[in-house]
Amino acid sequence: MKTWRLSIVVLVSFHFALVVAEEIKHQQKNTYIVHMDKSNMPATFDDHFQWYDSSLKTASSSADMLYTYNNVVHGFSTRLTSEEAELLRGQLGILSVLPEARYELHTTRTPEFLGLGKSIAFLPQADSASEVIVGVLDTGVWPELKSFDDTGLGPVPSSWKGECETGKTFPLSSCNRKLIGARFFSKGYEVAFGPVNQTIESRSPRDDDGHGSHTSTTAVGSAVEGASLFGFAAGTARGMATHARVAAYKVCWLGGCYGSDIVAAMDKAVQDGVDVLSMSIGGGLSDYTKDSVAIGAFRAMEQGILVSCSAGNGGPAPSSLSNVAPWITTVGAGTLDRDFPAFVMLGDGKKFSGVSLYSGKPLSDSLIPLVYAGNASSSPNGNLCIPDNLIPGKVAGKIVLCDRGSNARVQKGVVVKEAGGVGMILTNTDLYGEELVADAHLLPTAAVGQKAGDSIKSYISSDPNPMATIAPGRTQVGVQPSPVVASFSSRGPNPVTPEILKPDIIAPGVNILAGWTGAVGPTGLQVDTRKVSFNIISGTSMSCPHVSGLAALLKAAHPEWSPAAIKSALMTTAYNTYKDGETIQDVATGSPATPFDYGAGHVNPVSALDPGLVYDATVDDYLSFFCALNYKQDEIKRFTNRDFTCDMNKKYSVEDLNYPSFAVPLQTASGKGGGSGELTVVKYTRTLTNVGTPATYKVSVSSQISSVKISVEPESLTFSEPNEKKSYTVTFTASSMPSGMTSFAHLEWSDGEHIVGSPVAFSWT
Repeated sequence: MKTWRLSIVVLVSFHFALVVAEEIKHQQKNTYIVHMDKSNMPATFDDHFQWYDSSLKTASSSADMLYTYNNVVHGFSTRLTSEEAELLRGQLGILSVLPEARYELHTTRTPEFLGLGKSIAFLPQADSASEVIVGVLDTGVWPELKSFDDTGLGPVPSSWKGECETGKTFPLSSCNRKLIGARFFSKGYEVAFGPVNQTIESRSPRDDDGHGSHTSTTAVGSAVEGASLFGFAAGTARGMATHARVAAYKVCWLGGCYGSDIVAAMDKAVQDGVDVLSMSIGGGLSDYTKDSVAIGAFRAMEQGILVSCSAGNGGPAPSSLSNVAPWITTVGAGTLDRDFPAFVMLGDGKKFSGVSLYSGKPLSDSLIPLVYAGNASSSPNGNLCIPDNLIPGKVAGKIVLCDRGSNARVQKGVVVKEAGGVGMILTNTDLYGEELVADAHLLPTAAVGQKAGDSIKSYISSDPNPMATIAPGRTQVGVQPSPVVASFSSRGPNPVTPEILKPDIIAPGVNILAGWTGAVGPTGLQVDTRKVSFNIISGTSMSCPHVSGLAALLKAAHPEWSPAAIKSALMTTAYNTYKDGETIQDVATGSPATPFDYGAGHVNPVSALDPGLVYDATVDDYLSFFCALNYKQDEIKRFTNRDFTCDMNKKYSVEDLNYPSFAVPLQTASGKGGGSGELTVVKYTRTLTNVGTPATYKVSVSSQISSVKISVEPESLTFSEPNEKKSYTVTFTASSMPSGMTSFAHLEWSDGEHIVGSPVAFSWT
């Protein structure tokens, strides 16, 4: 009887707990971005703010608006329960109520590597370049950097409508004729994460992280002589567009970057008058109609602003991309021809090359005991050198070999140092292969590839008294082959729209020297008290501002070009082979890379200034694209703020979006309607616009695969005047192939002087 009663009590208690948990879930508030149908405001309201507030109060009497949006989105953001959000969705005039997404940052010699240093004659004049404004959404700026020096710059462009927001650590004098504006956006972050702790973070545009200062100065930093990180990469550091102006929009904080803040910053940037938006930020993928950043980027594009975003650091996994909307320029990462070699010498006489930016007291030339971290820890993850996992008695006075992964590379060195180790060999695992990323370590360190790491581990396990030493790093230029695609750079195919090839392009993103914050050391760790004006870091976060700055150069040279024309010029002039004709390599595999890795190829800015022809795209082109995706009228209105109904009698095709590259998804033998020997025929139509002199262009196609026949009609296009447009159709006739197979081709138009190239990527699913 007692057992029976106890069971009832337990069941009732469990049921009650579930009810309470469900009730808490319903009462929990989250941030939502509300898109309003601005053109349908009831006549009873005097302005949109009144209407927004009234609509919100019908769903929640206690909710307040965090931001109101007027440019990239019409609407507001607010905190609601899930039930309140559903109530709001049902009201007239509400286009969508989208839950806020949380985003993450995608974390000198570059101008010479890109050909800018020796091609001054090809670049736009300083006067025109100084009229271009690049807005950077990131962690803010460190305004005292010499990279923001405004010497030689004229008055702030008359098109600028923004301001320099001040804060406790950011006086009005922080802005000048180079850094012409700065704002910060924290409302979304603070309601989700709590108030900004101003003892460790500035509630102002000031950069406490370093990421924003690095991206801003990479894009448009002024020339600074004698720049280096502890003597590494010494020389003159300058951004891609040294005479362009920059406006900083701080949207990322210690706890991350929140969608409502990002949209608010985009909204202000458009109002302020920027020409290029640079966003080294990424989040989860979703349909474009549910992606507030993609919607905001569309509105910016509509107003002539090019939006450049990082592809993400999810490589080398396939379909790991962020920011894949076709109106966004999506940038992957490649290497420079510069490296920072350091060397490991073993007791058996073998020598291995790695990389390091360690600049402190070196180890002696004599050999030192060597131990594998996995053998010096009681933890199953001891090989990763995670805090408190090493046994001091087993590592004191020794060089410790740690495996890469789980925690930050530089933190592993701190773990070794705190346990009494005197040096570290950081080895790559299968996930990272031969990719080497240099860091400003706090103890003598060499990072080595997987093959070298395996050899060193083999030596440790076979020698009863393993010994080693580490020789200091240095700067080496002229490294070949270069560029190679970075292993971390996110890859295609495009997981949202497979018919649109992404990334669009790659640019330098490995071991990049640029400006840094004075708030933290180069590693960003609390124990790192070193202060630097420049730092060397890696990520697609670094490649994105390269393209943003280059887009500013093209905008200065061709102010009449649309964002699509600028992107086209960058893509169709990119290169995907070395001077010897071999395809750009993928460091993750050691094999030739593909368009799913590098898109159109590596950016070539000098050629982009004179592309001959461009693939332009207007809002009407994107309307057809939306119709091809079967978007409803209210979904299309989220992007365009116009009433547009797709023509039911017209056949819309995603393949016909006027894009500078081709992605061709095909069905396998077991696919829908597919059988062995059956052919699939797909047609893509494109339109080219002449931005050069009168000429006749002829087409040529090279392909890796014989099972896809490619025909182009017509085979030549004659342009007799500027801005003349001519269309062509590509027909792909493909045999069925096994699922998962990919192959590639290249299509180009040439008049003998210009080459207008487009990659073609086939994938069978």
